[in-house]
Amino acid sequence: MAGRFLTKRGGTWIYVRRVPEIYAELDKRVLVRISTKVAVADDPAGRRAARIASRLNAETETYWETLHAGRADEARQRYEEARRRARAMGFDYVDMLSLVAQKSADDLMQRIEALAKGSRADDPSAVAGVLGAEERPALSLATLFTEYESLEKASLAGMSENQVRKWGNPKKRAVANLVGVVGDKRLDEVTRGDALKFREWWQDRVLTEGLDVDTANKDFGHINRMVRTIDRRYHFGLPPLFADMRLNGAEENQRAAFAAQFVQDKIFAAGALAGLNSEARAVIYIVAETGLRLSEATNLTRSTIRLDAAVPHVQVRPDGRRMKTPHSARDIPLVGVALVVAKAFPDGFPRYRDKAASLSALINKYFSTHNLRPTDEHSAYSLRHTFEDRLTAVEAPEKVVASLMGHKWIRPKYGAGPSLEQKQQWLKRIAFKPPAVI
Repeated sequence: MAGRFLTKRGGTWIYVRRVPEIYAELDKRVLVRISTKVAVADDPAGRRAARIASRLNAETETYWETLHAGRADEARQRYEEARRRARAMGFDYVDMLSLVAQKSADDLMQRIEALAKGSRADDPSAVAGVLGAEERPALSLATLFTEYESLEKASLAGMSENQVRKWGNPKKRAVANLVGVVGDKRLDEVTRGDALKFREWWQDRVLTEGLDVDTANKDFGHINRMVRTIDRRYHFGLPPLFADMRLNGAEENQRAAFAAQFVQDKIFAAGALAGLNSEARAVIYIVAETGLRLSEATNLTRSTIRLDAAVPHVQVRPDGRRMKTPHSARDIPLVGVALVVAKAFPDGFPRYRDKAASLSALINKYFSTHNLRPTDEHSAYSLRHTFEDRLTAVEAPEKVVASLMGHKWIRPKYGAGPSLEQKQQWLKRIAFKPPAVI
């Protein structure tokens, strides 16, 4: 690690590292030398110096990456401006080499004549645009996610900070996996062979480590989508490098549902959830009684918990985050333990607002250690499946079930749908008996 960059000089440990070739034009130092200020006599094995060198190495690499990102961003901006000016003057942007090799003499003359009008010949961006003087951005695999994220800003609008993080993490992991297998190549230097090498790497992991095939296929999908998006934006003309990469054998894993009696007798038993904090317990109760997704329950607020209505209910609304589907917006009456919880927590559950993933992990761990998971397939989300099963057991109309679950109704929508009073009547038929202590 960073210890390999340590050397002794004048009785002191010194961090020394050669500037990588990729950064040589940006950092003119041939060698980076920084004293750790740790005497060799005081640290003969270099353990303390190695820790300091690790920090210095991280800071140095961050500095190089900042220089590289700044240079790349400037080049990208120049390229985008050149493309914009070319379009404004009625021409497609074509780089200079392609312009000479592929375009006719007439086309080249038209471009020169267009520049001759007015003072355009004195405008560097106009000249660069019409004559293709700016190179396409030289993107590397390591910058794949950052570039993709910048191109997807519009589609990320409306997501909460936590949703953006969850959206980005699997894509970042996919990029890290790919770079670890084929190296940090320029995007235009990546080959189909690299893609197949990545597929073979994943296939080996599935076979030797027992990893899920679907995990590998998700990596392929993320990489393919990012590459295609960037290719369309910058006109690299890349072949479908990461197409048709999926591994066969993926299974659809349906989360198991708790038996309704198990929920009543075990999860709702006196003291069964005593080891959880009050907000975590409350979310479990309200999810079990309403079928809300954890993310929907944790983002309830005083404005969406309507205790003052003729039919007390909760409203599932975007409220600073993107909803899972357009059909997720709905109103769910509060009955049984859900009504008790809502009265006890009229402001919702601020401890877990926009933190459904961490709450899910907490609940699942608690269920596991307290024998509240009949199988490994059961999880906190299983309570939502139980809710649907309970509605089915009392033969609730499919339209009512869809309205409560936030699912798309299979037929064309006419009218306002089931009323709160109608939904309340069906929910009262399946309500749990509240625990003695919430």
